Amino acid sequence: MTGKQLVLDLLNKKENKSRIPWIPFAGVHAGILKGYNATEMLTDADKLYEAVLESNKLYKPDGQPVVFDLQIEAELLDCELQWEEFGPPSVKTHPLADTNEIPCLCKIPTKDQGRIPLVLDVMKRLKDEVGETTALFGLICGPFTLASHLRGSNIFMDMYDDEEYVNSLLSYAVEVNKAFADYYVEAGMDIIAVVDPLVSQISPTHFEDFLDKPFSKVFDYIKQLGVNSSFFVCGNATNNIEVMCKTKPDSIFVDENVNLVTAKVITDKYDVVIGGNIPLTSVMLHGTQQDNMKYTVDLIDSLTHDNLIIAPGCDMPYHVPAKNVIAVAQAVLETEEVREMIKNYESTDEDIYIELPDYDNLTKPLVEVFTLDSATCAACTYMMAAADEAKSNYGEKIDVVEYKFTIKENIARCKKMGVSNLPSIYINGKLKHSSIIPSRAILYKEIDEAASEIK
Repeated sequence: MTGKQLVLDLLNKKENKSRIPWIPFAGVHAGILKGYNATEMLTDADKLYEAVLESNKLYKPDGQPVVFDLQIEAELLDCELQWEEFGPPSVKTHPLADTNEIPCLCKIPTKDQGRIPLVLDVMKRLKDEVGETTALFGLICGPFTLASHLRGSNIFMDMYDDEEYVNSLLSYAVEVNKAFADYYVEAGMDIIAVVDPLVSQISPTHFEDFLDKPFSKVFDYIKQLGVNSSFFVCGNATNNIEVMCKTKPDSIFVDENVNLVTAKVITDKYDVVIGGNIPLTSVMLHGTQQDNMKYTVDLIDSLTHDNLIIAPGCDMPYHVPAKNVIAVAQAVLETEEVREMIKNYESTDEDIYIELPDYDNLTKPLVEVFTLDSATCAACTYMMAAADEAKSNYGEKIDVVEYKFTIKENIARCKKMGVSNLPSIYINGKLKHSSIIPSRAILYKEIDEAASEIK
């Protein structure tokens, strides 16, 4: 049986007890395997094809994404991108930031525009080369994140002040999602993944009020196209797992912010496959091969094996050592052999000295933003944007600093601070926002209160 069949049987509820499927999310990371940086890989069809094909050969996936870039749609809808050498681009400007207009349906990108032809070309080539053995994922930017790309962080205030506008903008985003699903299914994709990292940044109530219908419509449309669906979310989406299940995706993928054991109880209740969630930085980027093997085996042992896929928590960082991904693959594909290899292995933490700020003697408010990386993680981008906007407003009256979890020292800092979820905002050393992006009014009030305490 091929890996592709293993994945599709699982998603389609066909009895198959052979083993747990393995899906490595090698987005820009695939570029390092061929010596291409992220920008080269995402703008050159031949380089993208070579890199993704190499990841297929090296990591032996049962399924894999063709391209992991949530800005393809936004770029075509007049968002300016900030390109990165070692990560996917981020959205730099938001065309609807200062207007409550809704784009014309006539502006929905066609398959001959922007980078869509590049993506479709690579999809078709990979389908011909590995499509018989590997389930191929076509990734689309989910409606809430796409709406946020267009509107900017104002959308979080709109959810309180202008519900009608939010609903209209989300309806437009759904139509964009449908168009891209059409293109990718026509190019041979087996699974359409709706990737919406900002879902973790809102409450279940807001999800039910604003996102239940849009996501339900998208997943229903994907089903009508005759392929399977996935719902990808980053950050601490723990409280939203159940409302996500109610939109009826075939599968949900989560990152390390979510306790997979707890989440699987909920997804099993709705008979939804769950995938995840090898930690991207502390284990995959900075760990050893043995760390990766042990984490994977321990994760497998902690879960029931039905309705389960093992995968990285999200798109792997560019610099993850290939040997670590191979170690995870081996742990999934040859679990008993690896279990024997690591039976006496215990991971050890590096003793990195971290000096925290003297919070009791600050001269002005200190806003600390803990992120995976605001340049490459959409949820982190908008959390950091809220802090940057505060900095623009207050100027030299406050200090703002970002600690990226991709840097080893900042992993130690997170442990010392007790940071449990990313992204998070601390003010004067106190946790204020964990995985929920604050409104401008709330954040400014907290900064003013912190300033008054210093005085």
